[in-house]
Amino acid sequence: MLYYLFRYLNSTFHISGTGVFQYITFRAGLATILSLAISLIIGRKIVKFLRKKQIGENIRELGLQGEQAKKGTPTMGGLIIISAIIFPTLLFARLSNVYIILMLVCTIWLGCIGFLDDYIKVFRKNKKGLAGKFKVLGQIGLGLIIGLTLYFNQHVVIQRELLGNEKLNSYERVVNDTVRVNEMGVKHRFVTVQTPITTIPFIKSHEFNYSRLISWISPHAANYTYILYTLVVIFIITAVSNGANITDGLDGLATGVSAVIGICLGIFAYVSGNINFASYLNIMHIPDLGEISIFIGAFVGACIGFLWYNAYPAQVFMGDTGSLAMGGIIASLAFIVRKELLIPIFCGIFLMENLSVVLQVSYFKYTRKKYGEGRRIFRMAPLHHHYQKLGYHESKIAVRFWIVAIICGVIAISTLKLR
Repeated sequence: MLYYLFRYLNSTFHISGTGVFQYITFRAGLATILSLAISLIIGRKIVKFLRKKQIGENIRELGLQGEQAKKGTPTMGGLIIISAIIFPTLLFARLSNVYIILMLVCTIWLGCIGFLDDYIKVFRKNKKGLAGKFKVLGQIGLGLIIGLTLYFNQHVVIQRELLGNEKLNSYERVVNDTVRVNEMGVKHRFVTVQTPITTIPFIKSHEFNYSRLISWISPHAANYTYILYTLVVIFIITAVSNGANITDGLDGLATGVSAVIGICLGIFAYVSGNINFASYLNIMHIPDLGEISIFIGAFVGACIGFLWYNAYPAQVFMGDTGSLAMGGIIASLAFIVRKELLIPIFCGIFLMENLSVVLQVSYFKYTRKKYGEGRRIFRMAPLHHHYQKLGYHESKIAVRFWIVAIICGVIAISTLKLR
């Protein structure tokens, strides 16, 4: 909102200083600072309110050290994260930007599903919460919105330079075709196209089009790429949001990891949205993508601010209200910046946590069927509980997982040039 106000003041009255709101870096910085302030100041009031209303966490008996001390700790703290994301974004972002609209929808959508789950657990005293099938239906619904919008919306495009006699593929829809002349008088042809394309890490020809997966079937098969693309979006959004939910088992663990991932995605968004950086790094330029940096700044600020209350010993838990929303936000951002194939790298912690559960359950069932007695790979799943069983303090586990997340983020960022 302030973007439009200051643009009006600058264009109409030429007031000194109002033009600074046109710069994405300035607005992203303000969004980060405001989200930090909201999560720290308003977060304190929300924590007090949750305590007053006795909206506490019901702890399952897992035989873990210190688990009983957490009983009664306020939950549904994800409301702090969501409010600290939404308000700065509304104030500082261009609300007509399709990527901003998508991320606001994503945040509210999964935030509501998580809130409903927490509400059933806390107020209805049902430890199971919202039935799993309804959670999955909600995630599928969001995947449909994200996938179909990114595929069909005319503002979701990439821009590339065609060299020599290079031609576009038949399944790329041209939106704009321009020729620019540089200072040396050399002509450069730039095309803006709609195409379901992504980035392959560590490969020199690092762009991959989803249409190639089915275009070999028949000449018209590429027309149905949107079905394949949307199914991939649904699968990854479901997997990452569930991964974040599983990771949220120790004080500060999921919050810190999500902040690191957010910074990584913010770098991807900024360089891909800036034509100069995109040209220098030889990566795809995504027009208008830079605006999403404001949302990401608010997301990172909200995570760090919430960590103030969520670090060991936690004064509040985010609950499914926060964890489902954070996972969905990360997955949706990965598709928007065309880096979804990098998710196994920068979301390495979520992947390990998910895999530990799948491996534990699968191996237990297999050995029970084969030997008549179920056996385990880990002392307890998900993975962070395995280390608790080994005697590590939960704060040490959380910090070391943050370090691993930072390493994963650095490796992901290195793919911008390392091919």
